[in-house]
Amino acid sequence: MLPVNSFIQFIEQHNLFQPADSILVAVSGGMDSVLLANLFKAAGYTFGIAHCNFSLRGDEADADQQFCNNLARQLNVSFHTVNFNTSRYADENKISIQMAARELRYAWFEQVRQQHGYSAIALGHHKNDTIETILLNLTRGTGIAGLHGILPKNGFLVRPLLFLDRYEIAGFIQQKNLAYVEDSSNSSVKYARNKLRHEVIPKLKELNPNLENTFENNLRHFRELETLLQQKADEVKEKLFVHQHDEIHLPIDDIKKLQPQRLLLFTVLKEYSFTESLVDDILASLDAQPGKVFESADYKLVLDRGNFILAKKEKAPLVEVLINEYDIEADIDGYKLNILHDNSPLIVKDNPLAVSVDADKLIYPLTVRTWQQSDFFYPLGMKMKKKLSDFFINQKVPLHKKDNIPLLVNGNGDIVWIGGYRPDERYKVTADTKKVTIFELFKLI
Repeated sequence: MLPVNSFIQFIEQHNLFQPADSILVAVSGGMDSVLLANLFKAAGYTFGIAHCNFSLRGDEADADQQFCNNLARQLNVSFHTVNFNTSRYADENKISIQMAARELRYAWFEQVRQQHGYSAIALGHHKNDTIETILLNLTRGTGIAGLHGILPKNGFLVRPLLFLDRYEIAGFIQQKNLAYVEDSSNSSVKYARNKLRHEVIPKLKELNPNLENTFENNLRHFRELETLLQQKADEVKEKLFVHQHDEIHLPIDDIKKLQPQRLLLFTVLKEYSFTESLVDDILASLDAQPGKVFESADYKLVLDRGNFILAKKEKAPLVEVLINEYDIEADIDGYKLNILHDNSPLIVKDNPLAVSVDADKLIYPLTVRTWQQSDFFYPLGMKMKKKLSDFFINQKVPLHKKDNIPLLVNGNGDIVWIGGYRPDERYKVTADTKKVTIFELFKLI
């Protein structure tokens, strides 16, 4: 007799889906997914079957596809199938065959789910898959999150067989005389998961015949520890993260007070894709000179004066743009520059993104570019020149923002205006000015 009551109870306990929901059941044809499909039928749920042919095993793969089609007919449910060129996808994306198959199937499952209105995608993972996942993670290196195993529910993915182990599944298959197919690649130990399944776990079961239950108890502890750590990390973020516009400032003195320092800093930064090795480098630089930059895929962490500044990566520094005498606008990376030529000595006030300059002093073409180490100018109101590097320090401009500040440069090389900050004294509008040119920057969203 199939464990229908335990199946329904597990689904309800973990709130995997509602009884009236329609579910897409992923079926490879192996005993795990065959039992899963039969349990869905016996429990009276509405479902369809999805099968992927990865075109890796020739006639055997085609036979598996036909078997799953026949199973769907037998159970009187919808059947969805697809054929992938997995090898080509792996080569094009420079990933392993296993990773290619994983990416292809999950993307396709989600596509079918959306197109046909399924509420969730049911997968046939069981207790032994969780053990294998934990051992793989431990072998490759993992944090606490890697020890929680396979979760019963993760977004639209649900795993209703996690209450059973492999041997129990085999027993129900034999008892009900359910037909299934055997993937020949499952017996190959060239794949890490198969090596664990066939060589490592049997040895562990010799030491502990009750291995599955032991791991299940350990999983409960690991998940509770993970919850506890996340609660602590949320508290740390609340105190440590100082939000300033589109940046987050992390005071170095507060980082030094964290205990345990490495674990907590990694936990709060991992959502920004910073790795443990990067966190080690960050901690090693706490007393270093400002200017060091640590980059993840989408974010950068800049060591500034007394803080680390966390910000989303910006585009590459501005490309030089030439402005000719009769231009009225220019497109600059991240900005639009409007240019107004006027015969009266207008002065723009109280707008750091606009400036009036004496038109007769301009030598065309002008250039818009970013700063260079040797740059200097005469700040408005001052008779002495000042290096831009010193000006940025005085203005407390974060190190990571300097490379994206537009400079308006005259044809003779003089800096006319630091966009958004200060014009040059030599180009200001005076009582002798006959014509002005007004430059106004608009930051693009």
